[in-house]
Amino acid sequence: MRAYPVELRERVVEAVDQQQETVARIAQIFGVTERYIYKLLRQRQERGDLSPLPHGGGARPKLSEEKKEKVVALVAKVPDATLAELRGEIKKRLRVEVSMGTVWKVLDSLGLTRKKRPVARGRQIPQRERPSKRNSGRWRADG
Repeated sequence: MRAYPVELRERVVEAVDQQQETVARIAQIFGVTERYIYKLLRQRQERGDLSPLPHGGGARPKLSEEKKEKVVALVAKVPDATLAELRGEIKKRLRVEVSMGTVWKVLDSLGLTRKKRPVARGRQIPQRERPSKRNSGRWRADG
C-alpha cells in the first residue's frame, strides 16, 4: 500500500490544529482513521515533519542477481522442466531452498515463460452420419 501524500498529511494535521471538527469527524472527512491522525500528530512531535517513513525492510531475497542468471542457464538447459523440477535443480546446483512461488516469481521477473511450445492441436473428431435404418440407430464414425 502506498503512503498518503504529504499534502494530505499536512491538511489533516492543519484541520486538527485549527480544531475545526472532532478528530473522528476529520478522519471521516479525509477518509483516514482516527488512529492514523494520532500517528501523524505523534510523528510530527517526535520527528518534526510529516513525510512518510522509509520502508521497514522485509525478507532478503534468497536468489541474488548472480543466482538468477544461473536459473536462466538451468531453464535453457532443461526448457520443459516443471516448477518442481526447477526447484529441485536450484536446491541441488545453487544450494538454496526456495518455494515453488519463489521459482515462479523469479521466472516471471526474468521474463521467462513456462510454456515453451504451442499447444498441440487436438485430434480431429470425425464427422458422424445421421442414423439410418441400415445402421439401426447407432452413430458411425467416418473413415
